[in-house]
Amino acid sequence: MPTVLLSVSLPDFLREPLTAAYTCVTQPDPETQAIVVPGGFTVTDSLLAALPKLEIISVFGVGYDGVPLAPCRERGIRVTNTPDVLTDDVADIASALVLMTSRRLAEAERFTRAGSWTSAPFPLAHALRGKTAGILGLGRIGKAIAQRLSAHGMKIAYHGRQPQDVPYQYCDSLVALAEASDFLVIACPGGPGTKHLVNAAVLSALGSKGTLINIARGSVVDEKALIQALQNQVIRAAGLDVFENEPHVPVELISCENTVLFPHVGSATHETRRAMAQLVIDNLAAHFAGRDLLTPVC
Repeated sequence: MPTVLLSVSLPDFLREPLTAAYTCVTQPDPETQAIVVPGGFTVTDSLLAALPKLEIISVFGVGYDGVPLAPCRERGIRVTNTPDVLTDDVADIASALVLMTSRRLAEAERFTRAGSWTSAPFPLAHALRGKTAGILGLGRIGKAIAQRLSAHGMKIAYHGRQPQDVPYQYCDSLVALAEASDFLVIACPGGPGTKHLVNAAVLSALGSKGTLINIARGSVVDEKALIQALQNQVIRAAGLDVFENEPHVPVELISCENTVLFPHVGSATHETRRAMAQLVIDNLAAHFAGRDLLTPVC
């Protein structure tokens, strides 16, 4: 029976089938043949070195930026993730953040609960129709976000490595996308290649009528630059589901009234998490049976 390392807490609906099918350990064991980790978990070089028999890393999430792909390829270690099954839920959260920041819905909810409505009407907010959503990263999730925001009457622009055959405006730089956008929506992968891609210059280009939305990875945004931009009204608002040092959220962001902050709930529904768990289980089963992986990364 293969040995699988479960080094971090996993939901029961994933952990229990794994423990039933494999010899599961919670500490590195030289006999380990597989690792299951959540998206964003960092697989260190020292961990890889401690597992000489490792064959596969199965990521319980779409993001695999914490997995060192080059060393894995060198050793022939397979890597899988769980794409597609979480696309709709993550896109829904992006759409919700756009709505909540434009219509100031979190503020409105606090206003009502505080009893302030009896003494004054709630301030006016901003409509979505006719506004431009600029999407950084027009992959599966980016396209699903574009569909939802188009339904709100928004225009769509995007930036990526190259233009695609889509009915949206392509911007050849991130700064150009920010300048064209009322809402800049981050939907690109994390990792060293995109670290702090959204910096002070990009936020300045987004401008005082612009809002930043991030449902990708916290590392893509320079958080210190974002805090300064919010505090100094360089941009209007931000809606964030991800942060640089999760689960720790800077007090400066929490204290900003012009932010909507979620605890990384993009894929956090019963239906999606169970579908993600099943992909992890199915990928491991396919590997150990000598079949093709369902969702290979490498």
